[in-house]
Amino acid sequence: MDSKIEMVITAPLLLEYEAVLKRPEHLDAAGATTNDVDVILDQIAATAHYIKVHYLWRPCLKDADDDLVLEAAVNGEAAIVATFNLKDFRPAMDRFEVRFLRPADLWTMVR
Repeated sequence: MDSKIEMVITAPLLLEYEAVLKRPEHLDAAGATTNDVDVILDQIAATAHYIKVHYLWRPCLKDADDDLVLEAAVNGEAAIVATFNLKDFRPAMDRFEVRFLRPADLWTMVR
């Protein structure tokens, strides 16, 4: 595996991250503030490779928010998507040339 890891992002996916991360229950669980979330999202926006979506693959998965992740990966020609949610991405595993791995498995692979 190439040792270079690059995150891809689309504008709709970044907005979805913001909406989810700023939910009160998630802020409470993380002991975070909305300002903390803004700092993280600003860093993602500054370092991720911005992808314009040329092809919509929706609907492909049960959860429309998962489709946002899939669209970014496919349009960004990502080799791997790191997710804790493997079962919901199962329908996409055979259809697209993207591997879906748990974050710990990706970490083990790159170490």
